[in-house]
Amino acid sequence: MAGADPHHDVQPYDRHRVVIVGAGFGGLAVARALGNSPIDVTVIDRRNHNLFQPLLYQVATAALSPADISEPIRRTLGRFRNIDVKLAEVTGVDATAKVVKLGDGAEIGYDRLVLATGSDYNYFGHDEWRAWAPGLKTIHEARLIRQRLLLAFEKAELSQDPEEKKALLTSVIIGGGPTGVEMAGAIAELGRFMITRDFRKLEPDHLRVILIEAGPRILAAFPENLTRWARTSLEKAGVEVMTNVPVEDVRRGEIVAGGKVIRTGCVIWGAGVKASPAANWLGIEGGPAGRIKVNPDLSIPDFPDIYAIGDTSAAFGEDGKLLPALAQVAKQQGEYLGNALRHEILEGKKPAPFRFHNRGNTAVIGRNAAIFDFGRWTLKGRLAWLLWALIHVYLLVNFEKRLLVSIQWIWRYLTRQRGARIIDENAAAAIPSSTERTET
Repeated sequence: MAGADPHHDVQPYDRHRVVIVGAGFGGLAVARALGNSPIDVTVIDRRNHNLFQPLLYQVATAALSPADISEPIRRTLGRFRNIDVKLAEVTGVDATAKVVKLGDGAEIGYDRLVLATGSDYNYFGHDEWRAWAPGLKTIHEARLIRQRLLLAFEKAELSQDPEEKKALLTSVIIGGGPTGVEMAGAIAELGRFMITRDFRKLEPDHLRVILIEAGPRILAAFPENLTRWARTSLEKAGVEVMTNVPVEDVRRGEIVAGGKVIRTGCVIWGAGVKASPAANWLGIEGGPAGRIKVNPDLSIPDFPDIYAIGDTSAAFGEDGKLLPALAQVAKQQGEYLGNALRHEILEGKKPAPFRFHNRGNTAVIGRNAAIFDFGRWTLKGRLAWLLWALIHVYLLVNFEKRLLVSIQWIWRYLTRQRGARIIDENAAAAIPSSTERTET
C-alpha cells in the first residue's frame, strides 16, 4: 500500500496472527505445533539461533563446540511456510493496540501473543559482579568462561610464584544448583586431564575447585539422600563444597565469602535466576522471581489474548507447587499451547487446563555419576549418568546434532580428550591475572 510505514504491521489482516517472543524450548514448541497451518506466525528473538542450554556448561569446559548445541532459528523453522522469523529486541507490549514494540521503533501486530522470553541470572542487587562472575545463559558467556579457564592454566604454567599458581588454578562456582554442580564436576575433570597430559610445570595439588552454596545443601530441589550422594561424589572428584557460606563480594581476581578472601583465576555465577522483564512490558507485578502468574490455560489474568510459558510463567502443578524453570516444563507448555491455539483459532474449541507430566529431574556430577529424581523413586550413579546422556541427546534440536554430540561423547569417554580447547588470541589482554586484583 502506497505510503504505508514498513515498520508498522498493524493493518487489517485476513488470517489470525500469533506472535511468539522467544525461540527457546517453549517458543519453538509453540511454533512447531502451529507450523503449516492457516495461521500466520511470527517468531521474534534477539539471537538468530536457538540454544540447548542444559549442555552449555560443556561448551564452557571445552567438551563441545557452540555449533554442537545451537542452530539458526530460520533453519529450525524453515520448513514451515507460515512462520516468519525476526531478529529483533522486544522492548514493550501495547496490549490495547495489540502490538509488540521493537528496539528499532518497529511494531508487530498480533491477535495472540506468546511470551517465552526465558530467564537471566539474579545477582541480587550486585550487577557489577557480572563482569567478574559471568553466568551460563549464552554462547558468549560460555566462551568467556572457557577463555578464562584455559588462560588461567597457561598463566599458571608461566608463573614462578607457587602462590600465584594456586590462585590461578583456583576456580570458584557460586551456586549449588544443577548448573553449579555440573560446572564444578566438569572443571575438576578438565583440570586433572590438562595437568596430567598437557602441562609440565603444574602439579595436581595446585588445582582447586570450590563450589559455594549459601543454603544448607547443594541441589536443594532434590531429595536429601541424592544431594548427600552428589556431595560425596563431588568431593571424591576433588571439589571443595562449601554450604551455608554467603558470598559477600566479587572482585577482580578474588571473591569474599564467609568472611574470607579467596584468590581465583575464574569465577562462575549460578546462584539463582530471575525472569525476563516481560511483566514490566504489561505493567503488572511479577510473581516469584519476577515470573508472570498464569491461568490454567497459560493465559495471563486480565490479558486473555496473551500467554506466558517456560521460565517467564509462574504456573502451578496439581500438587499446588510452582513448576520449576526446567526445559521439560517449557517444552510441554509450548506443545500444549501450540495445539490449544490451533484448535481454538481454527475450530473454536476451548482447551482443557495444562497438566504437567514430570519426566524426572536430573543433574550430572561427572564421569559415570549423575542423579535422577522421578518422584516416587530415584536413581544415582552410572545408570543415571547413561540415562541423563540419552535424554539430553534426544532433546537436541535435530538428528544431525544428536549424531555429532553422541560421537563426540563416545570419543571423549574413551580417550578423555577435550576437543574445543581454543583460546582467542585477543583474550589475554582482557583477562586479568590474580596479581592484578583490587585491594581488600
